[in-house]
Amino acid sequence: MVLEDVLKIVGYAVLLLGGLLLLVFLGLFAKYFKLWVRAYFTKARIGPIQLVVMSLSKIQPDVIVDTKVMAVQAGLTDISTGALAAHFLAGGNVRRVVQAMIAAQRARIELDWDTAAAIDLAGRNIIEAVQTSVDPKVIDCPDARKTGRDTLDGVAKDGIQLKARARVTVRTNLAQLIGGATEETIIARVGEGIVSAIGSCTSHKEVLANPVLIAKTVLNKGLDSQTAYAIVSIDIADIDVGDNVGARLMADQAEADMRIARAKAEERRARAVAEEQEMQALTQENRAKVILAEAEIPKATADAYRSGRLRASATS
Repeated sequence: MVLEDVLKIVGYAVLLLGGLLLLVFLGLFAKYFKLWVRAYFTKARIGPIQLVVMSLSKIQPDVIVDTKVMAVQAGLTDISTGALAAHFLAGGNVRRVVQAMIAAQRARIELDWDTAAAIDLAGRNIIEAVQTSVDPKVIDCPDARKTGRDTLDGVAKDGIQLKARARVTVRTNLAQLIGGATEETIIARVGEGIVSAIGSCTSHKEVLANPVLIAKTVLNKGLDSQTAYAIVSIDIADIDVGDNVGARLMADQAEADMRIARAKAEERRARAVAEEQEMQALTQENRAKVILAEAEIPKATADAYRSGRLRASATS
């Protein structure tokens, strides 16, 4: 009898617990009933249990249902509900990713869910990236707001300085958007290429006559390698003649050569003066030796008389 009572109590407890869980489930289901109906009739394939689990997992079911319906209605049926929920939990913007994929599909741009989600989690604006792929944007080179310079200054082989400004049209390279260099790298590479192209020209007149040659030369270098953008075109917006750098350098070199020549001449003059002073000192030294030698003659004569080695001749 005791065992039967215990079993009855356990049974009642299980029934009570099951009833409570059923009431909680029904309460949550009633809360998201409209969402389930919407998902059901739009073929989003999100069941009531999934809605309740999302709510318990701190996922906003309305966001997942809205984005899933949006994707299904746009023909993106390969995006699973689990992928949407996982991206939401990772802190991503699910709605923005789905909108970007729809835009990419309409523009016939290849973009899968994993790539789009990774770009979004990396902090890039995936919608802006897709829009730039469809509608390329123009970058000023140089960008005066970032570099503080208005022109790119190059010097042709004839020594004439040219000041150029370019406009670079780029579109997003979605495959390189993660880890690819930004537009600052594009500006730097294009600027370097333009300066190098001007420097390789024999005369500045060639550049003024046909600026397209510079654009073609720079464009053929593949400056968009390993960047988040693909260069569509490079256009020379403006080009002006600057200073005659070659003449100025030649004048500076001539001035430097003249200063060197003056220094060498001064060195030679100082050396000649020093040698003259040395010769004068040597002359005085030799004169002193001659005087000393002359002073020894009387002494030597007297010693000779005393020793009998020298006698005075008799006068006749």
